[in-house]
Amino acid sequence: MKEFVLIFRNSVDPNAKPSPEQMQQVLTNWMNWMGGIAAQGKLADKGNRLSMTEGKTVRPGNVVTDGPFTEIKEFINGYIMVKAASMDEAVAFAQDCPILQIGGNVEVRKVVTPDDNS
Repeated sequence: MKEFVLIFRNSVDPNAKPSPEQMQQVLTNWMNWMGGIAAQGKLADKGNRLSMTEGKTVRPGNVVTDGPFTEIKEFINGYIMVKAASMDEAVAFAQDCPILQIGGNVEVRKVVTPDDNS
């Protein structure tokens, strides 16, 4: 079994003002989706959400800039790690992700171990 990181990206929509009921539904959808992966014994790490406003970027030469900026079109919203037999299985998990219903996307990346040459 291999591990894959599902990286959640979303766009900033300044006009989006979901109601409390809509927000609760989104949260319920996320919990159900992650619960389904966990029930299969395939949730390796529940991950975390990432801040939209607090962050820095460190570049060569000790150059530190503010970020992430909400002016960019997409930002990384969070991640989880799943166990899957193949990339196709990991992609299948991503295809059911609730972020797709609200305009986001999921990047699927294989975790490379020291003995893996890919």
